[in-house]
Amino acid sequence: MTFKQPYTQAVALEYGRNKTPVVTAKGDDELARRIVDEAKRQGVYVAEDPRLLAMLSRLDVGQEIPEDMFTAVAVILAWVYWLKGMQPGDERSA
Repeated sequence: MTFKQPYTQAVALEYGRNKTPVVTAKGDDELARRIVDEAKRQGVYVAEDPRLLAMLSRLDVGQEIPEDMFTAVAVILAWVYWLKGMQPGDERSA
């Protein structure tokens, strides 16, 4: 997930059960704050990356990220896996 302060925009991604990360939620202002609050409540990592947010916000909910965003999203996902002590694919066996 990525956002910019003070949560004026947010985009949520899901990966692990999908071949490619998919936009699962996005919103502005109050909806952005609710998305971030729910992510934190569920223990989901929240990243700040305004440039990635600008790119992801152009996508529709349910849309897979395009190939030109793979590297940027992979950097965030790799860090998330590392923080959780996981490797890609571990979530499938959970």
